[in-house]
Amino acid sequence: MNTQNPIGEIMTKELITICPTEKLEKVDEIFRNNKIHHIPVVEYKKLVGILSKSDFQFFQRGNGNGKVQDQTLENERYQRTFVKDLMTTGIARISSKDKIAVAIELFKENLFHCIPIVDDDELVGLVTPLDIIKSI
Repeated sequence: MNTQNPIGEIMTKELITICPTEKLEKVDEIFRNNKIHHIPVVEYKKLVGILSKSDFQFFQRGNGNGKVQDQTLENERYQRTFVKDLMTTGIARISSKDKIAVAIELFKENLFHCIPIVDDDELVGLVTPLDIIKSI
């Protein structure tokens, strides 16, 4: 792998996305049915945030012990909480034309576990350290 190649060559292009007004029931379904750890949050193809599996799991453990005592109460929490309430908005983003080396430097800072790829204000992909490892 040449780290001077564009990140667009190795990014994941087939993404599962969600809108910020979706309820957490949908998030739960996505994480249960797919082997992913990040869901880009979009409005009309524009990236507005990211919801990570760890953030969602932290929300699930919100009752303190990680065990559901009352399924009805848990369902109510899912009904009244929206993606926008949990998503992270301060996220790095790079262009598909940026070099793989740029993504590697961002990952080395250990602030992010995925980087959205945005061209002309539109989400076009996502890259994770695993994508880089697979390309080696």
